[in-house]
Amino acid sequence: MNPTEPEVRADEETVLADLTRMLRTLLEEYGDDDAEIGMSTTFNRDLELESIDLVTLAGLLEERYGKRVNFAEFLAGMEFDEIIELTVGRLVEYVVWSLKATEAG
Repeated sequence: MNPTEPEVRADEETVLADLTRMLRTLLEEYGDDDAEIGMSTTFNRDLELESIDLVTLAGLLEERYGKRVNFAEFLAGMEFDEIIELTVGRLVEYVVWSLKATEAG
């Protein structure tokens, strides 16, 4: 483990809680920090986040998980339609996978 990166539990429940806090921080700017956030919540349709919000989210993810989670790389591997339909659950699964991969590697 890299000593400059915080230790993080790599399970869905912990990552969902972390991600929910990050999203509430983003949504506060719009006065909508009480939106319901769960695994099936979509970033575009349900939370109405714009692409600039995803850039901010990428920064929050890096701040929390360090270089182990590369949100930009995750999005780069998707078609436009997939990004539009991206759910919190899919991102949670990616984060958990990334954290476990770096633990194992």
